Amino acid sequence: MRNQKATMLCAAFILCGTLLSAQSLDIAAYPLQKVDLRNIKLTDNFWLPKIRQIQQVTIPVAFERCEAEGRFENFLTAEKVMNGGSGKVRGKMPFDDTDVYKIIEGASLTLVSAPNAELDAQLDKYIAIVARGQEPDGYLTTWRSINPAEAPATWVGKCEKRWDNLAMSHELYNAGHLYEAAAAHFYATGKRNFLDIALKNAGLIVKVFGDKKNYDIPGHEIIETGLIKLYLISGEKAYFDLAKKFIDLRGSSDNRKPRGEYYQDHKPVTEQDEVVGHAVRAVYFYAGLTDIAAITGDRRYADAARNLWNNMVNCKMYVTGGLGATHEGEAFGKNYELPNLTAYNETCAAIGGVMWADRMYRMFGSADYYNILERMLYNGILPGISLDGTCFFYPNPLESDGKYKFNHGHTTRAGWFDCSCCPTNLIRFLPSLPNLIYNTDGKSIIVNLFIANEAKIPLGTNIISISQTTNYPLDGKVSITVSPQQSADFRLKIRIPDWATNRFPSELYTYENKLSASVGLLLNGKAFAAKEHNGYLEVERLWTAGDKVELEFRPEVRTIAANPMIADDRNKTALQYGPLVYCMEEIDNKAVYDRAFVAGKFTVGYNRAKLGGINEIVSINGSQTWNFIPYYTWSNRGEGKMKVWTSLR
Repeated sequence: MRNQKATMLCAAFILCGTLLSAQSLDIAAYPLQKVDLRNIKLTDNFWLPKIRQIQQVTIPVAFERCEAEGRFENFLTAEKVMNGGSGKVRGKMPFDDTDVYKIIEGASLTLVSAPNAELDAQLDKYIAIVARGQEPDGYLTTWRSINPAEAPATWVGKCEKRWDNLAMSHELYNAGHLYEAAAAHFYATGKRNFLDIALKNAGLIVKVFGDKKNYDIPGHEIIETGLIKLYLISGEKAYFDLAKKFIDLRGSSDNRKPRGEYYQDHKPVTEQDEVVGHAVRAVYFYAGLTDIAAITGDRRYADAARNLWNNMVNCKMYVTGGLGATHEGEAFGKNYELPNLTAYNETCAAIGGVMWADRMYRMFGSADYYNILERMLYNGILPGISLDGTCFFYPNPLESDGKYKFNHGHTTRAGWFDCSCCPTNLIRFLPSLPNLIYNTDGKSIIVNLFIANEAKIPLGTNIISISQTTNYPLDGKVSITVSPQQSADFRLKIRIPDWATNRFPSELYTYENKLSASVGLLLNGKAFAAKEHNGYLEVERLWTAGDKVELEFRPEVRTIAANPMIADDRNKTALQYGPLVYCMEEIDNKAVYDRAFVAGKFTVGYNRAKLGGINEIVSINGSQTWNFIPYYTWSNRGEGKMKVWTSLR
């Protein structure tokens, strides 16, 4: 049965024309909407330099490494083979094409806030190279076009025909990242050159997999969200239908043999209630599931998404927000299986976790989704890139002995990988960060992240200018100036971070020490008793230009205890200050690193000269001193030991 909501959305797109170049790529069916990225200008001292670094340092480095390792050459070789020539595949992974797509996606998004004619032209050059590798009917996976009898990685198996081994060929994964990148490039530039490549490919994919007799599904998910983005742009219902078909077929044994838990293909999605298998595949799949739940309005999908989320957060998530316990299969472990030294916590999984958390928030509205999102952002994603923007973590363990080569053959960050999905995923994600700061339901403006910016937010027929100033995460002071175009009565909702409360948003961990101070709020310089509801401070009034709300979330050093079911964390403590989880590096603690931690008085001091400028935590007990640094900054001073969880006496 065709869903009424989806049909109405499609009709709306058609009425507006074939393409909606000026629209934000958000799904209108979500109860809570994002604010268009183009309406938000960062002024932040913490995040803005990092995003500038992505454009100015990381993207050029990534393009250079893709050039050196043959990522672009493969598209040209594919063209050569199509024209009767010959050539060999360069690279070792069947998804190497996606590195190119993800860099183009991230670079495109940087153009929204930082126009750069040279980079814009460079993207056109690379997009033209991609086009040359596309087969006449739209097919685009270069290694298979070059030599279908020989996959670049032995584990892929033989794929002499298209779609021979979707479990491992990554043909549909490649397509998914193509669609995501093309949608972002079209949104950022208004150009159709990349979008046309994606639409041509999508036409082929719909023809093949939209066939009622075809019951195969992607091995590695992401095409589901990519297809939905093409649907939002074009109004082509077939893209939505195929995304939903892929979601519905996963786990089904009707006319097909399920592939098992590694692929989240062990039972129908509406019956799944435990996050299993390859963690990145999983969170991409759950994000697509949540999109389908929003568009269709079918509570079965929404309930499944909520059950899966609750299992992940309450049974399988690290204190850093990291996801994926095991190197084998890059996978979720069993409930409460959360080892520290051998933790996998792939950077890509944290990025996918944020993408899913954002969708869950827009579906259900609880602040806890953003509490988890913030944890993943600062402690699961940010550690994945070095402070200079040139080296990367693939896994993110919570302990290092300085010897175990956890990072694909390295004990510290590496400049690149044979499988370079994490560096390029960081590139595509970080420039989208401003899009996560605000939400609106048409009647309220919701402040979910504390990042200095200037924003213009449509609310009905009014435009509300918001100016947010803060030094977060170094301190918890936030000032929000509200200036509506016309005086307006609406509700401003401001998330109360979980670290500013006594409740951890997961059953896996507990804040042991209670806060000594509550949140302070001033309205136009006077104390104001804001209503607290569902994790938010709410200020509802008739707003006029220049109204100011000042908040003080007062960070204190929080000691964290783990659920005793987590074997590795028993009789240990972790520290957090503000949204940042802390760790101990041996380089700062040579005298005490291997001793049991005896907590004394904690002092927090800003060190401008250390690790780009950080708040250090120092604990002194008698003659012993322990020094802790933010987890995201570890391993920027060479190889060495580190631990997040410290043993107690």
